[in-house]
Parts: sequence; structure tokens; C-alpha cells
Amino acid sequence: MQNHELVTIKRIIYERLKILALEEKSNIDASNTVNLDQQSVGRLSRMDALQQQAMAKAMNARRKNEKRVLEEALYRIVQDDYGECIDCGEAIEFNRLKLKPSVLKCLDCMKL
Repeated sequence: MQNHELVTIKRIIYERLKILALEEKSNIDASNTVNLDQQSVGRLSRMDALQQQAMAKAMNARRKNEKRVLEEALYRIVQDDYGECIDCGEAIEFNRLKLKPSVLKCLDCMKL
């Protein structure tokens, strides 16, 4: 992979990591423990709060996973192992890497 392509990929990864950090910061309160005091809120409100809490926890898990795979992609760049299919060793198309920098397989191997 050419140097200017790696610079582009790094920029995309860092921008996405920045967005994930901002999302994580803005959703901290959403996954806090739900108050189950029946005197303060009704049953439907508590159920809604529990559902929102579960959704927030699922989004946090998704963000953590995406952050992990993006950091692994940065590590592969440093190791000069980025952009090669883990199955066949062929180069992964640059446009595909721009769309999803964490991709590990070329299109042919993904179809298998």
C-alpha cells in the first residue's frame, strides 16, 4: 500500500475514534442504574427507562468493539501488515479500506 493511502486511512481511523469518544462521553448517563422506586415513576416509565438503559449498554459494547478493531488496524499499519487479506495475502482494495478500515479480508475471500 502506498504511503499517501496509509495517511488517508490513518486520518479516517483517527476521525472515527474521535467520534466514538464523543459518543461515549455524551451517553455516559444513559447506562446508569435505573431507579426502581415505584413512588417516583410509574411502571411503564420504569420499563421504558430499563429498555433505554439496555440499548445504551448495547451501544457502548458496539462502540468498544469498533474502537478495538480500529486500534488493531492502526497496529497493523505500524507493523507494515495493513491492507493484506488474512486468508490469501492479496491486497485489499483501497476504496474498501476507506469505507471500513478494519476489514481483514478481500472481497473474494469474504464471499467464501
